[in-house]
Amino acid sequence: MKNPVPAPDDIISRRQWLWLAAITAVGAPIGAAVAQGRCMRRFGAPGCDTTAIAPVFDKTGWKTTALDSITMLVGDPRQEAAFYAALMGWTLRSDAGDSLTMDMGDRGPMILKQGPAGTRAVVDSFGFVIEPWNAKTVEAELRRRGLAPVAENDGAGYESFRINDPDGFPLVLSNGKRKRPSSPAKLSSPAPFESTGWKTVWLDHISFSVTNYKHSVSFYTNLLGWTTTYDEGSQNECLIGEVGDIIIRGGNPLDPQFGRGGGRGGGRGADSSASGATRRARIDHISFGIAPWDTDKVKAELERRGLRARVDTSTGDEIHVAAFKSYHTTTPNGYDLQISAVTHDTRLTLPTAVRPKPPGH
Repeated sequence: MKNPVPAPDDIISRRQWLWLAAITAVGAPIGAAVAQGRCMRRFGAPGCDTTAIAPVFDKTGWKTTALDSITMLVGDPRQEAAFYAALMGWTLRSDAGDSLTMDMGDRGPMILKQGPAGTRAVVDSFGFVIEPWNAKTVEAELRRRGLAPVAENDGAGYESFRINDPDGFPLVLSNGKRKRPSSPAKLSSPAPFESTGWKTVWLDHISFSVTNYKHSVSFYTNLLGWTTTYDEGSQNECLIGEVGDIIIRGGNPLDPQFGRGGGRGGGRGADSSASGATRRARIDHISFGIAPWDTDKVKAELERRGLRARVDTSTGDEIHVAAFKSYHTTTPNGYDLQISAVTHDTRLTLPTAVRPKPPGH
């Protein structure tokens, strides 16, 4: 199938510590309870209105050209890094002591930062490279849209701005000129098991839970040039240019119950304001396409290494006949990792499979 679409702070903020403490108290992976969109089989239901909302602001005209970084706070970064290297084929770019940077195949860097010991892993921010880049223009355009950019530059050519999205989730926009060492660094922790030999070939999807998915979709598509696939009524899968895909899921502002609790409108205080005080967002899990893919062998290799292989086809079909084939497993620091058969050329497999259809179709 052809594609239809043409340096973080080293200080953990009080908000981050509180979020990590909450996860620790829960004692379960944050993605454990997340399922596919609730409107997939409820086409036309009152809580699944797919009517478009007014844009949150005008389009910037920017395009997302690469992943700047995904930053994760973990209790033991080196243990996590050794796991990803052995399972996913990632390589260590650098070890700065309190943070490690890994290359996720050719998908971009993952930064593993030291969090409180014993806490489960949590994605703290993500960032993207945009074009065209002119620092003064980017800053002005962000301010014109009511955002408050904070410059984060390394003095060696890398330029970026950190902002907060509608839920207060940290977002980095950069020129992509992060310094890269000439050769990979050496892992200091031993491999937890023998290498699978797998390669990470695609960012299948980021599962991004937000308060008001329509508002967040409008924010990201108008700001970063992402494109939508379909509006399901509780989520919308967006194409991040040639980077990968992201499922933005959450409360529907057109749902009569939005903001009244029950899990459909984001709970108390859910609204479309830009304040992060009452809204919540989190990246429940991340799915990566791997190669080579063999449905039975992938499961066997996970289990041979003492890892659980939880089937996820999104549609409930048996995995051998399902269009979308994937497994979830859990990392040493408790993050919900998904691996799938999806590649760049088959990136529309999941949105095609779960797109709701009117009765009789």
